[in-house]
Amino acid sequence: MKDRTGAPKDGACLVLQGLSKKFGGLHAVKGIDLEVYPGDRKGIIGPNGAGKTTLFNLITGVFLPTGGKVLLFGQNVSGWPTHRRTKLGMARTFQITSLFPKLTVLENVLLAVQGLRQMKWVMWRPIKSYRGVYEKAYALLEQVAYADRKDVEVRHLSHGEQRQIEIVLALASDPRLLLLDEPAAGLSSGESSEMAAFLRNLDPNLAILMIEHDMDVAFSVVDSIAVLHYGELVEEGTTDHIRSSAKVQEIYLGTG
Repeated sequence: MKDRTGAPKDGACLVLQGLSKKFGGLHAVKGIDLEVYPGDRKGIIGPNGAGKTTLFNLITGVFLPTGGKVLLFGQNVSGWPTHRRTKLGMARTFQITSLFPKLTVLENVLLAVQGLRQMKWVMWRPIKSYRGVYEKAYALLEQVAYADRKDVEVRHLSHGEQRQIEIVLALASDPRLLLLDEPAAGLSSGESSEMAAFLRNLDPNLAILMIEHDMDVAFSVVDSIAVLHYGELVEEGTTDHIRSSAKVQEIYLGTG
C-alpha cells in the first residue's frame, strides 16, 4: 500500500524495494517490490525455481542482496544478520522439521523460550526455578490449543501436529511478522486441512508471509498472493484475482 508519491505508508512490517539477488550469472531474484502490513495474510506462489526460498533468505538475512532494500518495521536491514532482524520482531519456519522427538511438547517449547533469554548462559540454576519461562510456554500452548498435549513426546505426534508445534516455537519470540516456508509440505490432505485451520486461528494482528505449494491451503489462509516466475513478481492481488488470472494459469498451472 503506497501513498501518491509511491512511497510505502507508515506502519509496514516489511517493505521490499527493488530487491535483487545474483549468483554469478544467475539472476535468482529480480527487482521485487512487496509490502506487508500488520494483520496481512500474504502468500507467495510460483513454480519450482521461481525464487521463492531465495526471496525468504533475503528477507531473513541468510543472503545479502545484490540490489535493492529490505525495510523491516521501518528500518533498512539490508545488511543486517538474521539475529538482529529477529530482535525487531521477525520469525521464520523452515520446510524441514527440527524438533527434539524424545522430548515432550512442553519441553520443546521451554527450550525455545529459554533460548531467547539471558538465562541460557546460566548452567547451575535449574529451569524450573524460572517461573516466567514456564508461564510463557504454557501461555503459548494455551493460545494454540495444545495445552492438553503438553506431556506428549513429540515423536508420538502426527507429522502434521509436529509442523504445528514448530510454528509454536517460532511464536516464542512474540514476532510481529511470521514467515512460513511451506507449512503444509509433506502433509496428507487431512493434515493440510488441519494446518490451514491452525493458521487461520493465529493472532489476527500477526502479519504472515507464506510460501506454499498446496493451493488449497494457500487460498484458504491468505488474503492476497504474489506470484513469482523466474525471479520476477509477475502478478499480485487478492486470492480471487489470482485464482482467475489467465497469466497465473498459464505460467503456474500450465494451462497456457
